[in-house]
Amino acid sequence: MRAILQRVTRAEVTVDGETVGAIHRPGLVVLAGATHTDTPDDAAALASKIWTLRILDGEKSCADENAPLLVVSQFTLYADTRRGRRPSWSAAAPGPVSEPLIVALISALRDLGAEVETGQFGAMMQVSLVNDGPFTISLDTAEFSTPRRG
Repeated sequence: MRAILQRVTRAEVTVDGETVGAIHRPGLVVLAGATHTDTPDDAAALASKIWTLRILDGEKSCADENAPLLVVSQFTLYADTRRGRRPSWSAAAPGPVSEPLIVALISALRDLGAEVETGQFGAMMQVSLVNDGPFTISLDTAEFSTPRRG
């Protein structure tokens, strides 16, 4: 799974003009996507990394600060732009595969104690945020969920 984390002072996601999720104090916006080979274990590993990563002010984690998260599904994180001018989305898992993984990510975060707001899977969403810093990083479970050798 992949995620883009943005440290924010506030954020909201709307669908058809209605707010479906919002955070009103410092926390993280998490744009999350899944590929074909991702598993619930990847979702759990990603949740743990997000919850404990020390990227808030003062090198604190969301766990340290009980900071809220706004999780928004985003298949475009798996765009392949190596050829031509049109991105390929073939690496992104289809909805029936990715939706349960996004739900697993959200559930794992909540199980860790996180206050989680969400977007609406598969909807055309508008995300508004105030990026704090700005501070934006990317995570990929392929880089940390498998044991390293050597």
